[in-house]
Amino acid sequence: MTRPPETDEAQAVRALGATVRDSRKRLGLSVHALAEKAGVSFGLVSQLERGMGNPSLQSIHRLAGALGVPVGQLLDEPAGELAVVAAGQGHRMPPIADIPADQQSVRELLTPRGESMLQLIRSTLPVGFSNESRPFRHIGTETVTVERGVLIVAQGERRVRLETGDTVTYGCSEAHWWANGHDDVTIVLGAVTPFER
Repeated sequence: MTRPPETDEAQAVRALGATVRDSRKRLGLSVHALAEKAGVSFGLVSQLERGMGNPSLQSIHRLAGALGVPVGQLLDEPAGELAVVAAGQGHRMPPIADIPADQQSVRELLTPRGESMLQLIRSTLPVGFSNESRPFRHIGTETVTVERGVLIVAQGERRVRLETGDTVTYGCSEAHWWANGHDDVTIVLGAVTPFER
């Protein structure tokens, strides 16, 4: 007897479950620990990782928060073995909250949206840009190279000034922020992995 084709919804749940499982394992969490950290039931996580169930958007948000990843990363299809992002076609990442529109950076994801092991992001920072008031903090390691301009990078109490061609690598679990230290735009190429250094 032939099995009926899988519905789009079932495929989406299966992909979501696989991403949750892979992210949980990378963090070394048990199913029980993830459920407790996210404030959802053990059964929900267990079912989801087996490609079953119908989790609410609130549950998906809670799981993303517990895993330290954006919600979109959980919902995106995993990248294939060879995935090309054409020039200028990278996903535009959402703006940083509480920063005036004229000081917003433009962040373009150069790796496929479904890629969870490594993200390559090109950021264009306008004059006066700083996210010091809203520092980032998440699991992972980031390497940043300045393509053009001057970038101030702060991690905790440490602060460095990078000029064109300079590169810095730092752990992301400590609060960190950037500022444009130049009188023109600064362009930065950054790679982020979920593994902590």
